[in-house]
Amino acid sequence: MIADRIIEQGTLTTVDGRTAVEVRIPWYRALPGSCIAGAALTVDGVAAPAESLRWTMNERTFSFDELVDRTDEWWFPLDSAVLSGELAVDDPQAEHEVRVDLKLYIPYIITDHGVLHIEEHDTKTMKAAQR
Repeated sequence: MIADRIIEQGTLTTVDGRTAVEVRIPWYRALPGSCIAGAALTVDGVAAPAESLRWTMNERTFSFDELVDRTDEWWFPLDSAVLSGELAVDDPQAEHEVRVDLKLYIPYIITDHGVLHIEEHDTKTMKAAQR
C-alpha cells in the first residue's frame, strides 16, 4: 500500500557481521506484532539467513516465531522498527542496494480466502554506517 516508504533512507548499519535497517509500516493503521508474518533483508543481492533475522520494535527484539502470539506489542505508523540479520557489508563506504520484503496480516479485513495477507517490497540505495 505504501511500499516506497518501507525502508528509512540512511538507516543501514553494520556491526560485527550483523546488518540492520529501519523500516516503516506500509499500512495506515497500527498492527499487533502477531500480524507481522515475516520479512527478508537483502543487501547487494545477498540475503540474510532467515533464522538470523530479528525484529525490534518498542525497544524489544523478537524472532519472527516469537511474534506469532504477540498481541501486546504494537507497530504504529509513526514508529520505525528495525529489521536485522547476519549479513556482512564488505565496503561500508560504498553505496549498497538494500531490499526489504515484508509480509503482514490485516486482521480486520476478511476476504473469501480468510484474513487479508499483504506482501510489500522496497529497495533503496545507501551507504552503511559503522557502529
